[in-house]
Amino acid sequence: MPKRKRAQRLAAPESEEDYVDNSDSSYDETSRVKATQKTRKTRKKDHENDGSTAVNSISESGHSVSMHVISAVEPMRIALLEWYDKVHDARKMPWRKKFDPSLDVEGRGQRAYEVWISEIMLQQTQVATVIPYYNKWMAKFPTINDLAASDIETVNSLWKGLGYYSRAARLLSGAQIAVKEFHGRLPDNAKDMEAKIPGVGRYSAGAITSIAYNHCAPVLDGNVHRLLSRFTALHAQPKSKRTLDVLWKGAESFITQSKRPGDINQALIELGSTVCAVRDPVCSDCPLRLWCKAYQRTQPTASHTGAIEGDIEELCLVCDPIPSDEDSGSVTIFPMKAERKKPREELDSVNVIEWRSRNSRDRWFLLVRRPQGGLLAGLHEFPTLPNLSGAKASASNMAQIPYTLLQELLMHPPSSSSDKEPMKFKSDNVPKVIQVMSAGDVIHVFSHIKKTYRVQWVLLEGDELPQLRTAVTPDQATRENGNRARNPKGKHQVSEVSEVKLNTNSQTSSAQWVPLTQVEDTNIGTGVLKVWKLAEKLWTTIR
Repeated sequence: MPKRKRAQRLAAPESEEDYVDNSDSSYDETSRVKATQKTRKTRKKDHENDGSTAVNSISESGHSVSMHVISAVEPMRIALLEWYDKVHDARKMPWRKKFDPSLDVEGRGQRAYEVWISEIMLQQTQVATVIPYYNKWMAKFPTINDLAASDIETVNSLWKGLGYYSRAARLLSGAQIAVKEFHGRLPDNAKDMEAKIPGVGRYSAGAITSIAYNHCAPVLDGNVHRLLSRFTALHAQPKSKRTLDVLWKGAESFITQSKRPGDINQALIELGSTVCAVRDPVCSDCPLRLWCKAYQRTQPTASHTGAIEGDIEELCLVCDPIPSDEDSGSVTIFPMKAERKKPREELDSVNVIEWRSRNSRDRWFLLVRRPQGGLLAGLHEFPTLPNLSGAKASASNMAQIPYTLLQELLMHPPSSSSDKEPMKFKSDNVPKVIQVMSAGDVIHVFSHIKKTYRVQWVLLEGDELPQLRTAVTPDQATRENGNRARNPKGKHQVSEVSEVKLNTNSQTSSAQWVPLTQVEDTNIGTGVLKVWKLAEKLWTTIR
């Protein structure tokens, strides 16, 4: 059976806006409305001159808005729930349980916590991958109070390997809010859930409150979006506001005044995931095929126009025409394919800084912790200078970057040969740069950024482990994700150090020396692990 893929969700994974992001730069909504209005005027004129011509024109390219309205849902719900009752436990998901009306307030709050953890983990991640992570998480944090009492290091250690690490930080923050403001329980309504709990959008709020509290709140993830687009034969820009409005109304019609809204929502998600798949839907297994307009189009006697012969004002203004060369007669023509934005490309200088003692074989590596928000929130990385271009990306400049970073990170940094006034400290305190060697490039692709990590190995030597600075200036703390400082001329100034606050305290430290044997056990992301493996490969070649 196909795996449930949350990767189909259209919202940006780092913001988890759950289909409320109505912006789509590849689609000009205003231009399309004007063009449609012009077409309507032309058709009205044709109608006045020759009624038969107008009807034919409409039959070829138009259909009624009622095509996308879901009504008389009771027989659909019955068929859907009968199917779901047979398959709900097929994939052995530990968070999926039948609604128990006998649960008290605490019991329902616990169910909300379980569903919340599963829903956040399932964002952009397959069910089979999530199950072991979920089980480990619940063993470590069985209640929301246990999670709220934890810290980001512990949370990230459990999340390691699951990706999209900002989700973990939001779970910790959300648990602390629930304990502080909601008596240790998640809000019992979708409005407060979405407004108060970080990382919870309209979809997640609907899923959690309907499943745990049996509230009639709809859901629209990637699976339901695809399912309802086919069910209503909606061929429109997937992210446009008007498309999403139609689909949210369709999702809402299924659960309105239902006695089992949580089961209906889970059934829609499960049906979209396992039967109404992206490429190979199994329509013969679908309990809703009798009412599915996309399926009806595939039948031998079906008309592909969905034409209307009534008031021209009832024409659908949401759908785009289906190109004849793309209409294969399959339900997969829906939903309309969205243009994928090419991820922006960035070049980062990543410096694997190693310190070795002159008197022993000890090897230590410098790691810096990223900010608590944004990309790779709270994870550790090697000192990095981000988003280089032009002269800053030249080989000569790359060789000087470690010195710049060390100036900001160490209490007594080494001086480079280009320094006009070398710093003077006792030789015991100042490490010596033995070599700076290029290790090559690592390509790591995020959902919206293609990173090229230009890796170099920096070897320091000294008598004592170099002491780290305890603070940085505001300019050094500049965030990589867009809040860079501006000079008086308005040009961006690139931060000279990975944008973090340094502290020698072991619990809150943002920069730390880590022994060779413990680097991989630290909370580092997949991209940083690739960098580490590349450095290890370099060492084997120079032995």
